[in-house]
Amino acid sequence: MQASTYLHFNGNCKEAMTFYADVLGGEMTMLMQFKDAPEEVCKNIPEEAMELTMHCTVEAGGFSIMGSDFLNEKEAFTKGNNFAVSINTEDEDEAVAIFNGLSSDGAFVMMPFEDAFWGGKFGMLKDKYGVNWMVSLEEQIA
Repeated sequence: MQASTYLHFNGNCKEAMTFYADVLGGEMTMLMQFKDAPEEVCKNIPEEAMELTMHCTVEAGGFSIMGSDFLNEKEAFTKGNNFAVSINTEDEDEAVAIFNGLSSDGAFVMMPFEDAFWGGKFGMLKDKYGVNWMVSLEEQIA
């Protein structure tokens, strides 16, 4: 079984997922806009939402992240602070590159990427899109 993370955005899903694919060295394997839905579905979607992302998948390093632009007339969009994407790696260069990439452009670093008391290295941040991330480097045993 594999776990994936599903993220909702407020109109900038494609931009965010492209950014994640770049930082993580992955690929966007699916991008569907609301206008791509069947006609019977489209009639219930506001015209201004047609260009927004209905579903997107980024695959990188053996895992996937899925996302969409939030479209729900019964609930307001809230930037996500109730989840985090956790990335574990055994390669320090990869961990540093991911952490540095995600923490660019006005991100908030909650915990710098550094030695962790339980072994290895760990860091936490909220990226420029409001998404929480945890990056872990497994302890290197000689």
